[in-house]
Amino acid sequence: MVKLVRDGSSSRNAARQMGVSLSHVQYWVRRTAGIRLDRVDWKDRPGGLSRAANRISKAQEDSILKTRKALCLSALGEWGAQAIHAQLTASHDGLQPPVPSVRTIGRVLARRGLLDGRQRTRRAPPPRGWYLPLLAAHEAELDSFDIVEGLVIQGAVEVEVFNAMSLHGRLAGSWPQGRFTAQHVMACLLEHWQIHGLPHYVQFDNAPLFQGAISYADTLGRVVRLCMQLGATPVFAPPRETGFQAAIESYNARWQAKVWQRFMHADVAALNVRSAAYVQACQLKAAPLIAAASHLRRPCPADFKPAAKAALKGMVIFLRRSDEEGRVTVMGRLYLVSADWQHRLVRVEVNFTSGVMNFFALRRAAHASQPLLKTEPYKAAAKQPGGLRALRDGATRGRRLDQKRSKP
Repeated sequence: MVKLVRDGSSSRNAARQMGVSLSHVQYWVRRTAGIRLDRVDWKDRPGGLSRAANRISKAQEDSILKTRKALCLSALGEWGAQAIHAQLTASHDGLQPPVPSVRTIGRVLARRGLLDGRQRTRRAPPPRGWYLPLLAAHEAELDSFDIVEGLVIQGAVEVEVFNAMSLHGRLAGSWPQGRFTAQHVMACLLEHWQIHGLPHYVQFDNAPLFQGAISYADTLGRVVRLCMQLGATPVFAPPRETGFQAAIESYNARWQAKVWQRFMHADVAALNVRSAAYVQACQLKAAPLIAAASHLRRPCPADFKPAAKAALKGMVIFLRRSDEEGRVTVMGRLYLVSADWQHRLVRVEVNFTSGVMNFFALRRAAHASQPLLKTEPYKAAAKQPGGLRALRDGATRGRRLDQKRSKP
């Protein structure tokens, strides 16, 4: 290729004929400039020595390994790079080569495979929705809902936003307004589902607005009843656990950054206009995912009206973490799952149709294995104090007993 260039061909043509890059031809043309081709050193080696000048000798490495072996049997029981450096420094008589540094000794130990430290095992993350088998197998869709609070427009106008995000389709939704009630949440759910269809699962956090009042045990609110009447299974994420609400929490942060903090809003109506434009842009961006997950949704009745006093039918799922005795709290009551399953995740399926509670073991490291830990019958009793009401009543009775005992 150099001869082609010297004969008058361009470097680009020479590179094309020899099947190499243009930079490769230019490199050898510069390297052979002014030299006869029969006198060119064609060895493509980097300049410098084949061995680093400051690399320690094999004898020094053997001395390091010998010292480490001796320290392994010492009474102190320290044989790391720092201990080896201290031992070599103490035995150095000044006539030997200088003692290698602690970092050099560490590199020698790593090169010889003698480091005792264990690296953290990195496991692949579980699939989305791993805690629900149908969801992990992409045979069902889940909609997550949450409320962002603490927003104030100039003039002391309090604002809350009800957000939605689906797991597989990344279908977003936002409804800013004043303070939300259960009736407002139900209206937003119906509006969203009548447009996009019903999912198989609906996930919330454990706020009383979604789950219902916690004054009594075995009570469920109107939002849960609406989902069950439509055939969507409510799922409640475990308290103070990360990961389960990641999709909706991420969307909450994006909505606040791209809508709330990005513009000045004169009133709630202007905020709704900005929010609707952002939601439309998010749905347009996720259009391929939404279309791919559309078969996981079913039509929602356009004329549906919830029945507040209808009997509960269907299932409600609670994701919980057991305590030190293997117990979980569900709807204000404490259930013993297993004494061998302490501080572990549990999926509790409360089936109101069959009157059965099933407790399944959950582990991220083995997400495909979710064995059944316990099954027990369930029957919603009459309203009895539970949850905060039970704690409050117990504290009141305790104060009354203390007052009686303190009377002369």
